[in-house]
Amino acid sequence: MYLEKINSPEDLKKLSIDKLDTLADEIRKFLVDSVSHTGGHLASNLGVVDLTIAMHYAFCCPRDKFVWDVGHQAYTHKILTGRRDEFSTLRKLDGLSGFPKTNESKYDSFNTGHSSTSIAAAIGLARARDLSEQSYNVVSVIGDGAMTGGLAYEALNNIGRNHTKLIMILNDNQMSISENVGAMSKYLSELILTQKYVNAKTGIQKTLKNMKFGGEALYNLLYRGKSTLKNAIMQENSMFEYLGIKYVGPIDGHDIKRLVNVFNKAKKLDVPVLIHVMTKKGKGYKPAENMPSVYHGVGSFDARVGIVKNDKKPETYSDVFGSKIVSLAASNKKICAITAAMPIGTCLCGFEKLYPQRFFDVGIAEEYAVTFAAGLAKGGYIPVFAVYSTFLQRAYDQIIHDVCIQNLHVIFAIDRAGIVGDDGETHQGIYDVSFLSHIPNLTVLAPKNKHELEEMLEFAINHNGPCAIRYPRGTASDIMAAAHAPIEYGKAEYIYSGEKIALVSYGAMMDEAAEIYGKLIEARYNPTLINARFASPIDGAMIDDLAKNYEYIFTMEDNIYSGGFGSLISQRLCEHGLGDNVIHSFAFPDLYVEHGKRELLFDRYNMSADKIYQKMTEIISENENAR
Repeated sequence: MYLEKINSPEDLKKLSIDKLDTLADEIRKFLVDSVSHTGGHLASNLGVVDLTIAMHYAFCCPRDKFVWDVGHQAYTHKILTGRRDEFSTLRKLDGLSGFPKTNESKYDSFNTGHSSTSIAAAIGLARARDLSEQSYNVVSVIGDGAMTGGLAYEALNNIGRNHTKLIMILNDNQMSISENVGAMSKYLSELILTQKYVNAKTGIQKTLKNMKFGGEALYNLLYRGKSTLKNAIMQENSMFEYLGIKYVGPIDGHDIKRLVNVFNKAKKLDVPVLIHVMTKKGKGYKPAENMPSVYHGVGSFDARVGIVKNDKKPETYSDVFGSKIVSLAASNKKICAITAAMPIGTCLCGFEKLYPQRFFDVGIAEEYAVTFAAGLAKGGYIPVFAVYSTFLQRAYDQIIHDVCIQNLHVIFAIDRAGIVGDDGETHQGIYDVSFLSHIPNLTVLAPKNKHELEEMLEFAINHNGPCAIRYPRGTASDIMAAAHAPIEYGKAEYIYSGEKIALVSYGAMMDEAAEIYGKLIEARYNPTLINARFASPIDGAMIDDLAKNYEYIFTMEDNIYSGGFGSLISQRLCEHGLGDNVIHSFAFPDLYVEHGKRELLFDRYNMSADKIYQKMTEIISENENAR
């Protein structure tokens, strides 16, 4: 066993290069065994084991800087840099992060979690190195899926202009989470064909020249006609060369010896280099090789049999959205669906199958998706952009400038809103209420349960203007299904009417709010329970009622406090002369929430039903005793 002796890159370098393939096999087995217990990103990490070993063998990290795009493929990097024994804590509260974290290890040079950032960040590190007159290497690792993002091209344009020494590794596996789309994927395939052509030509030349009779004449005949064949299937120069970037490849990303040789040569160059590496996502574990999308992000499973499809798994909010949008599109041929490389995660595969002409996967390009949606809306269609909350952040300018100023009928179906858990601070969807609710013309809604999500989608389709509907990750709640009023623009729903105490819940917090309501009833209070529904516009009649009739007003939301629903309510109530002794908001603090199970994070940040109820009764008791 070599793996158990590797606690740093220095230990790795003690092995002869002939032993690295065996080490790679050991790491793959370790990854499958470990991730099958903890969950995590499996297929992407299995695909880069050999590549990561070669990088650490050829470079001297942490002096040399590695920048991992997204970072969900950095597990082998973590294993080789002394974190193998912590893998049982992967993505658990206070445990090992699933992404690179500079505060976790000196070997992590840059925090990443979103796509297409690595080249830009690496250029910054390289320019800082040059300004400091130092000489270490900076290496970015970017997947071909991330090359659908505009930031990657902005970076390529910049590095080609400035000729900063930088090594870029393009990890090409024809996949992001789902299969790649767009012209870049096609272009990279043509580069692969180019290499196959060169290899085939070399082999034919060698064979013909070795023939005893007629080989030389046949070779000369083929040589005279080679330009026709060459021009038909290959290009003289790659796009990267035109940008001033030396292109090397494509190279087998599982040939460690060749990778080490190429990296050692690249280190000697004083120009930007792009090394095109071909890998197989899921390599070494057949189920992941055969179904890389299924094994992209996984929960725990039995590694011996792989992931077994469970038809009885609980219905998620994403499932509800996917089914409802298909139903609505059947009767409304103006409805279009847009995804940014997430058709599986946002449950748009059914829509794609039934209405392929109205389905658009734009790649990892959220900014483009929003402006593209604005164009569709201007042309008379109703685009529905299904996107994770954390990724919609990247399109903030386009939401304002291209959609809302023109008051266009674009619908944002914001999945994974609120705490998402294991992926941590780069993926928590706890900022969208704050960055959306103040935008003029944009209606911002959140359902209390799955039935309300369906009705809000219907409302948004019929509302002539931009709408954003946020809903959480996980099992679709059926809470308060019986207590239901039709959705009216800008109107909250009063579920139970009481006195003195008002509980105002926004969106997915209704599960906690309902439990708290029950506890207050048991404690002989008679509170009012309100489902706010809208963060923009705020229900003015509700504000008037709260100001006139309640001594205690408690708001609850799965967003940060600043700019969130609670702060909006407080602002409006302050205009009525009410102060902090009356208004109390329960929201996440203004910080970046770490990774961990949702229920554990809710408990840690005093957002669980028990913690909120305890705080509420303390506030009421203190005020009553002070009178």
